[in-house]
Amino acid sequence: MLLSILATLVALSVLILIHELGHFFAAKSVDIAAPTFSLGLGPRVAGFKWGETDFVISAIPLGGYVKMAGMEDDEAMEVLEGGEKAPPVDPARTFDAKPIWARTWVISAGVIMNLVFALVANIVLAAGQGEPYIGTRQVAPMHELGGSAAQLRQIPVGAEIVSVGGQPVAHWDAMQRALADAPAGAVAVGVAGQAPVTLTLPERGRSRDTLQQALRFFSPPVVGGVLPDRSAAKAGLRPNDRIVALNGQPVTAWHEAVEQFRNSPGKPVKVDVQRGGERVSLTLTPAAEEEKVNGQKRMVGKIGAVELPLIHHRKLGFGAAIGHGWNETVGMVELLLTTLRDLVTGALSPRNLGGLLSIGEASGQSAEQGGWSFLYFLALLSVNLAVLNLLPIPILDGGHLMFLLVEAVRGRPLSVEARIRLSHVGLIIVVGLMLWANGNDVVRYVERFLSR
Repeated sequence: MLLSILATLVALSVLILIHELGHFFAAKSVDIAAPTFSLGLGPRVAGFKWGETDFVISAIPLGGYVKMAGMEDDEAMEVLEGGEKAPPVDPARTFDAKPIWARTWVISAGVIMNLVFALVANIVLAAGQGEPYIGTRQVAPMHELGGSAAQLRQIPVGAEIVSVGGQPVAHWDAMQRALADAPAGAVAVGVAGQAPVTLTLPERGRSRDTLQQALRFFSPPVVGGVLPDRSAAKAGLRPNDRIVALNGQPVTAWHEAVEQFRNSPGKPVKVDVQRGGERVSLTLTPAAEEEKVNGQKRMVGKIGAVELPLIHHRKLGFGAAIGHGWNETVGMVELLLTTLRDLVTGALSPRNLGGLLSIGEASGQSAEQGGWSFLYFLALLSVNLAVLNLLPIPILDGGHLMFLLVEAVRGRPLSVEARIRLSHVGLIIVVGLMLWANGNDVVRYVERFLSR
């Protein structure tokens, strides 16, 4: 708990500081007065004056801001900012007195800084830790799926893929890249110990993505870790235990164990494991949790255990690390945009939104796994902060950019009164989203507690 709290405070403080420094230095670069720079919201707790700017730490460690002279529509934020009025400044140094390009630069700079931080973090990860890859060629196809994925029934569980389209593949990631890059149509997949299998690849898009996702990598049924206070830990399951049978039925792969537990919500399961040189029998009851499966809600069982990681790292030169860091950052942005799209279209339930408790749990878990893992989490959270700030909601950076776009199109800005009213609406939307996300966290923790 202490680690989660400290990791959350570090993560939020660093990323908010980077974001607001972007706004601050951009404002200074175009001579906009910035009387206040705050890390946190609400009443001032401590700080110092440097030049015309009061650098402060505020009471609520859940945000930050740079108060710039002349942003009258920011009255909606006065309560969160401690309610202090900015001192009078030269009218030529106010935000609204600057040309549109300068204001656009200032508003965009926070998002740019967060994306730059994520890029630098991903480059450092690639250069220091190396490129991650799944170090196996064994696969566990999902034989129960239909459509284009049905043809994977030709490949047995545990088979080792050695080539795609006649080109050797060294590991699972290389195999997936080869399938993604191959042209639509027939492609020969080499399988160790048997004749090649011919797959018919659909055009690139959702169908091919589904096919590739159905070709999972094979993971042995070995426990990599258990979460505290969950079913696995309470039953006595330990890291490195090899699950050999569930309810007397042999288990040969991790996904088989997962399916058995998922299909047994709230029901006792007899688990036989190989621990060292002896066989140990345990009984655990998977916690029942609601999940949306193929558009339908149903209860599934979860035990709070993770598989033995098969991740390896390949050392990269500096040039390759830059390319990998760039691709990783773009992938993070695409993932978040896809998630937002699915939320809007209803493909993803709003119940999946998480708030401060979810961030805290993820922060603590990543910090516990080590510095590289925590740096990756910071990069991912920084991308989230950047993209979500670009949503066209007044009081967010995207809302201010929307005001500037309207001004550019109509030749004059919206009135101060209109911007203030819209900012009030934006504040209600943002607070509502925060309450919803944090409410989801509370519901999840209550359900988890009741299922123990």
